[in-house]
Amino acid sequence: MSSTITGHVSNAIGEHLARLEAFEPGPFPVLSVYLNTQSDEHGRATEVTPYLHREFKALARTWAAGSPEQHSFERDAERIIAWVADSVEPATRGVAIFACWGAEEFFEAIQLTTPVGENYISVGNQPHLYHLARLDEHFPRYAAVLTDANTARIFVFGLGQTAEEEDLKGKKVHRVKVGGWSQARYQRRVGNAHHQHAKEVIERLVEVVRDEGINHIVLAGDQMALPLLEAEIPPEMLPMVKSLKLDVHASEQDVLAATLAALREDDAKSENEKVARLMQQYRAHRLAVLGPDETLQALANGQVDELLLSGSLEEAVGEEAVGEMREPNGEAGPVSLSDQLTAKARQTAATITFIEDPRLLEAVGGVGGFLRWRS
Repeated sequence: MSSTITGHVSNAIGEHLARLEAFEPGPFPVLSVYLNTQSDEHGRATEVTPYLHREFKALARTWAAGSPEQHSFERDAERIIAWVADSVEPATRGVAIFACWGAEEFFEAIQLTTPVGENYISVGNQPHLYHLARLDEHFPRYAAVLTDANTARIFVFGLGQTAEEEDLKGKKVHRVKVGGWSQARYQRRVGNAHHQHAKEVIERLVEVVRDEGINHIVLAGDQMALPLLEAEIPPEMLPMVKSLKLDVHASEQDVLAATLAALREDDAKSENEKVARLMQQYRAHRLAVLGPDETLQALANGQVDELLLSGSLEEAVGEEAVGEMREPNGEAGPVSLSDQLTAKARQTAATITFIEDPRLLEAVGGVGGFLRWRS
């Protein structure tokens, strides 16, 4: 599989994940590199090159000298160091790089506007996607509308930044003085104008949601405008919608902060409800599995509809969570539990939900799933 993707700062991960999950494991090592490139409190950029040199030097010794695998690894190490030196943009706070020279010079670099946590390098027979998938859920791509009765701003946010912004203005109705309309007629005219404005805003929002493939919507504004917007939302989009009161003159950053906080508040409630329902389903011997072994088996069978992963799974698991994945050359390569779960879920079109409170799934090894069917 040949791919060389080195785009500019990204505010969407979905397309990258789709390409990476399609990578077919082979005999050559795949490097997955996550780097935190955000500036420190003094505005100085984080220096990651020494870290890369140190880690790559240690890893290069794990293959036989002069072997095809070592050659592929060393070419990838050179490419990654050169790319980091020349291509990281000032706005970038995190980088994810995936490379396999032996697989038709595969190389994909993603620049992110959100930090990725600690620097991390993984070498296996496929891209390590756990961290990327978790970022995708933690900073979702969503639409937000900030409106009053006459104006509206539609935002698309992704990975903690503004991807798009659009302003809409309705027709203002001015009061006519003596000799003009009666109060009742004036109020009807005002009401009609406000309803028309709400209708136009939602029509445009529906287009944005459809074009951008968005699954979350936040409606924000004053107390009078919100009910008008909610009344125009198509029934099939209602489950996506969260509403909150917000000053129509709020800054872009305030809108982002308030709307993202609202989504995460809903996520926290949903986490508790979802895990409680998972336990109930399991106790009743219905469509649920718990624990790494049972969940991996169900994923391998294509049974899992929604995979629940502890947000601390990567840090919590030990050597016992490392399994094996058979490579085409007959050799088995170590694959972490988080990688196995993430890869198999995406390969079988199972939804992945990260449970950020580690206590909720701690007793069952940090993983469980809802099933499509039981064998």
